[in-house]
Formats: sequence, structure tokens, C-alpha cells
Amino acid sequence: MSAQSTGAGVIKAFVAPGSLRLTSLPPLALYVHFPWCVRKCPYCDFNSHEWKGERFPEDEYLDALRADLEQALPLVWGRQVHTVFIGGGTPSLLTARGLDRLLSDVRALLPLDADAEITLEANPGTFEAEKFAQFGASGVNRLSVGIQSFNEAHLKALGRIHDTSQAHHAVEIAAKHFDNFNLDLMFALPQQTLDECRADIETALSFAPPHLSLYHLTLEPNTLFAKFPPALPDDDASADMHDWIHERTASAGYERYEVSAYAKLHRQCKHNLNYWRFGDYLGIGAGAHTKLSFPNRIVRQARYKHPATFIEEARAGTPVQEEHEVGVHDLPFEFMLNALRLVEGFPVHRFIERTGLPMTSIEPALQDAERRGLITRDYEKIAPTALGQRFLNDLQALFLKGKGE
Repeated sequence: MSAQSTGAGVIKAFVAPGSLRLTSLPPLALYVHFPWCVRKCPYCDFNSHEWKGERFPEDEYLDALRADLEQALPLVWGRQVHTVFIGGGTPSLLTARGLDRLLSDVRALLPLDADAEITLEANPGTFEAEKFAQFGASGVNRLSVGIQSFNEAHLKALGRIHDTSQAHHAVEIAAKHFDNFNLDLMFALPQQTLDECRADIETALSFAPPHLSLYHLTLEPNTLFAKFPPALPDDDASADMHDWIHERTASAGYERYEVSAYAKLHRQCKHNLNYWRFGDYLGIGAGAHTKLSFPNRIVRQARYKHPATFIEEARAGTPVQEEHEVGVHDLPFEFMLNALRLVEGFPVHRFIERTGLPMTSIEPALQDAERRGLITRDYEKIAPTALGQRFLNDLQALFLKGKGE
């Protein structure tokens, strides 16, 4: 894709006749993908690649990220960025100098909100106190620490590169250098008991993290666990863990605001809230995904996935591998796939504003969901019930094209 064709694409996105009429554009976030990790975990289906050499090509990748961002600027010209999320892979493998350069490039090219939430994902096996202090000095103000478990046997079963002592040490460093941090843990792990699940959560709570992400382990396609499934707790055992987690986090002062997210007051992840509210996001880096709204259409993009290919294409000014306009028939499902993850649900006006569609377009599916006891609604708001939260996939599927009609 040449610069000339890119320019033509930008003009088309703004002025060509489209299928939508959006009266306003949603908030904009930036996602930056770092594709390398020390070791690929057997449950991971993210775009991550083990780096076999002594050092990954940090400078070349940062050059490519800047080129990618520069190429995308016309699509988001003048729009303020409210949150930045640097994910992976293991972005904490970046040097302090590299992270500082990345954020300097972002500030130089984008109008970043003065109070922007800037999150960095970190692996406990890569924690160095001095480096993380420098990360904070460079502008990172929220850390997301991938603990997964504090149990030695479970860490080994999950293929993690850190042990229990490193997990504790990582959280201590996070709490010392960051006022706002998240701990990622998983439950229903291979051969995990309810007592072991409780011990993990109690250990996490002992550090008083502002935010907790607590995920049920799932066997994703194209992972080692999918090919060689481990012995997991049965449905009753995992449901007991699930129910206990809800009760214990509530008693500890955490609000469950999304399927797997729990936060202290005013500590919800703003970046993820933007996803779930069907906001816009520009994704740069290998395999990153983008969703951008224009007055007449909504566009999705995907970057080249392999790091070497991405670097080469970004240098050539063509980092985007795929791009398509979201069809009118797909918008209800795409909106609901995100919005129904929120316990609070969503205001009716948000669906209208962010899809450009009338509520009548989803009325049959809403009636079906209400009849099944999966949602509650009035003229202002729609929210999943406790039953709808438990059977979220079934609820979301009602809004697929053809459902509820």
C-alpha cells in the first residue's frame, strides 16, 4: 500500500458514502503490542513469540512502531487519546530507555490527555526494581502484573517463568513504585482444589491491589493445552471457585464491574472500559487490532502478526494486513459482545450513538433475552441479570445476525 493509496483510503473513510450516520465519535485509546516473551505459555493464544537469541531487536521494533503510528495519524487526526495500554507478549522486557523512547514518540505524535491512564503489562520473571522505577518516571502510571498463581506447582503446570518468591517480590515492587496496579490471576487450574484457589486469592488480597483480574482458565484453540489438555476441575468445582471469588472480593471491598474484573472505588481499568463501551482504539505493533469510527462508517484493521514481517512492512509504509468496514448487520453483535460484559450494562443512548442504529434493530433479540431472564431493561438502560452474566455466551449469541428474528 503506497502513501498515495493510504491517502485515498483516508479520504474515503471520511467522505465516501457509507452505511452509517454517527452523530459523534467515541473516545479514542491507543494499544501498543510488544510481541516477544521469554517462553510461550501453553494456555496462551495471544500473538507472542519466544525470542531465541541473546536480545530481541528493540531499536528496529521501536522504529517500526513509530512508522506504524505515523502512517495511521491521518485516520485519527485531531482526536485526543485518553488511555494507552502496552501489552504483549512481555513488554516489561523493554529496556528503560526503550520504554521512554516509545512513550516520547507517542506524546510527540498524538494529543495525549494530560491525565491519560498509561498501563504496562509485566511478567514477574522480568522485574527489576530500578527499571520499574524508571518506567514510572517515563510516564507509566498503571502496572498490570501477570501473576496467574502464587502456588509453585500451578506455576510450573502453567509454564510460567517465575516462581512463588518472584511473584511476591514482583507485587512488592509494583506496590512500591505504582499507586495504581492490577494483579492477573487464573482459577480452575490443572488439578486445583477450592482451598488452593482460596489461598491464591487471599495472598493477592493481602497486597491490597487496587484492581484484580480473575480469569477462569480456558483451553483456547491453537495452544499447547488445546493439543494436550490437562486435567481440569469439573464444572461443579470451578463453579464453587467462581462463587467463592465473588463473595470474597465483595467482602474485601472490591466491586465486580465486568465478567472477570474487580476494582476498588474509582480504580476500574479505563482502557478496558473503553473497549467494553464500544469506544475506538488504534492498535499499533505486530498483530495489533484497530477499531475506528467515522461519521459514515466503522472500520477494523489488523497489522501483520509476525514481528519480522511487521517490521519490514512498517518500514515500507504498509503495516496493515487487513482492513474492512463493519457491516450494519454485524454491528449489534459486535456492540453486545463488549457491552454485555459490564455488570452495569449500558445506557440505551450509547447503542444508538456508537452504532448509528435505532433500538428497533435489536428489539426482537432484546425481547428474547428478557423472556429468558438474561437481561433487565427500561427506557434508559439495559443490563445482564445474574443469570445473563453466568450464561453470557448464550446472551451475546442472541444478537448474531438472524437471531431473535
